[in-house]
Amino acid sequence: EYVQVLRLMETFDLSEVTHAIEDALKLGTISFDAVRHLMLCRIERRPPRLDMENYPHLPLAQVHTTQAADYMSLLVEVCA
Repeated sequence: EYVQVLRLMETFDLSEVTHAIEDALKLGTISFDAVRHLMLCRIERRPPRLDMENYPHLPLAQVHTTQAADYMSLLVEVCA
């Protein structure tokens, strides 16, 4: 999914892909299909028709904000 989303930048502008990823995260999904759909809807100026209840097969995202201290704990584990 990640690589497919990155490959969208071969055809589309970074800003278009970025907006689509942000929209997908707001819906709670990270799938390539969702990102592509949302991006094309934005470009074509049409409303997205992506209701996550109707698409249970799309991977859902639960993204948490990472604190810098979280990375330090990984360094401590590696050095131990």
